Amino acid sequence: MNFEITDEIKEQDKKIIFQSLLEYNLARIEDKNPKDLGIYLNDEAGRKLAGLIGDTHGNWLFVKFLWVSEELRGQKIGSKILKQAERTAKQRGCKYAFLDTFSFQAPLFYIKHGYKEVFTLEQYPVTGKRYYFTKTL
Repeated sequence: MNFEITDEIKEQDKKIIFQSLLEYNLARIEDKNPKDLGIYLNDEAGRKLAGLIGDTHGNWLFVKFLWVSEELRGQKIGSKILKQAERTAKQRGCKYAFLDTFSFQAPLFYIKHGYKEVFTLEQYPVTGKRYYFTKTL
């Protein structure tokens, strides 16, 4: 046996590792049915102006990405999208929400919406912070 160290991950290697981990996890996890959640604000031409990408899995909503275009910021669109995600998650049976954000992004936005900091990675990736938040829905 030998270790291979690389900075160029091949798609086939990524697939082998992911599929092997997935197989292990699915044999042990209670809820095997995560469900994607996408909420988008489009203009008349169908161009995305804001949106949220996440999923629901068991008791949890996981917000992966929340973005609002520069021209729409400050108009409470992010708040509306986040609240809709939480409502949808509750309809799907979720009790909690989880997300992470960088110090230069929106930690105060999430705190304002009732999220509680549970962990912070200091000096990430070099001088910033990465916050991890949860919320009871």
